[in-house]
Amino acid sequence: MVPISRRAAALPSNPFAQADARTAAAIRAGRDVIDLSKGNPDGKPPAFMQDALAHAAHDPSLFRYPAFDGVPAYLDAIAHWYRERYDVALDPSSHLLATAGASVGISTVIEALVDEGDTVVAVDPYYPQYEGSTAVAKGEFVTVPADPGHGYLPDLDAADPALWDRAKLLILNYPNNPTGAVATPEFHERAVELAREHRFAVMNDFAYAGIEFGGDPSPSILEVPGALDVAVELGSLSKMFMVAGWRGGWIAGAPGILAAAKAVHRQTTVLAPSVVQQAGAVALGGDLRSVAVLGANYAHRAQVLADGLREAGFDVATPRGGLFLWARVPDGFGTSDEFTAWLIEHAGVAVMPGSCFGPASDGFVRFSLLKPESDLYQAVARIGRALA
Repeated sequence: MVPISRRAAALPSNPFAQADARTAAAIRAGRDVIDLSKGNPDGKPPAFMQDALAHAAHDPSLFRYPAFDGVPAYLDAIAHWYRERYDVALDPSSHLLATAGASVGISTVIEALVDEGDTVVAVDPYYPQYEGSTAVAKGEFVTVPADPGHGYLPDLDAADPALWDRAKLLILNYPNNPTGAVATPEFHERAVELAREHRFAVMNDFAYAGIEFGGDPSPSILEVPGALDVAVELGSLSKMFMVAGWRGGWIAGAPGILAAAKAVHRQTTVLAPSVVQQAGAVALGGDLRSVAVLGANYAHRAQVLADGLREAGFDVATPRGGLFLWARVPDGFGTSDEFTAWLIEHAGVAVMPGSCFGPASDGFVRFSLLKPESDLYQAVARIGRALA
């Protein structure tokens, strides 16, 4: 057998691949399954964005390899989006890097900052890639718990100051996957203060920006004075415009971190396709009412699902943004993995167990909002009958 690296052998499994396999096995066994485990869009992009992509496909200037750091029009549009939405001024040449989705941004930033043995701090619950990309970089992955009593924002001051002294990177994710929490400006200010005081970097995974349920934009960490010295933010076209398969994203923020990220990015990955960046430029630089409409649609779905689950006896976190609902496993059902298996077996509903979002999150499950409303009504009806 060909030997493989110790790094590859030590990597954690991908929980979303496991969820796919679990759902596929249930379907092969003849079950009718409503899959609420994944974050795949169930709609289509706005027509103007599809038209922009089609037009770009006929532009000879985009047949060539794109510039390493991004198509200028795309970078300019991202800067415009930050200026108009958050009153943050970014220089496209030093504050921005185009990536093939936010996931590439996650791995690029971690590889740019983390050496073997360095400490990466994340908030539990966390998106599993944070742990996986830290493992690739051979860093130490440590978590601080989110506080349900404070809207699933962690109490950063409750952590041992020695943790911040040894931290190299703090990873935040607001609007949050899986809890639906949204950060406050004060929370971001404290994160930046700690980063400046203890000399670590902050990365906010901002992939769900624009998908808010209260009407007001979720704050950008780059709005905080001094953030451009220590923080970066990851953006994505996937959620705002339902183009997950197109793979368009960016890294924005501190020039020093961006310079290191660009060095890593040029050696380890490829840019988003030129045509996707051009379509992204049209979308971000134009009318964003379609994003507001999408957010309102998801808010309604969240209400439908939350109301039905609460009626069935679940303790459900009130979501303020994003694509998911976070609920406590009912009493008597053991671990989140056991309850996930029970749900697909007895209710025909697939969800994600909280265990894959961190050790403190076992005992919870995540429901996706990315199904038609009729499917959500049917899912909660099935769950209610199964529990009864």
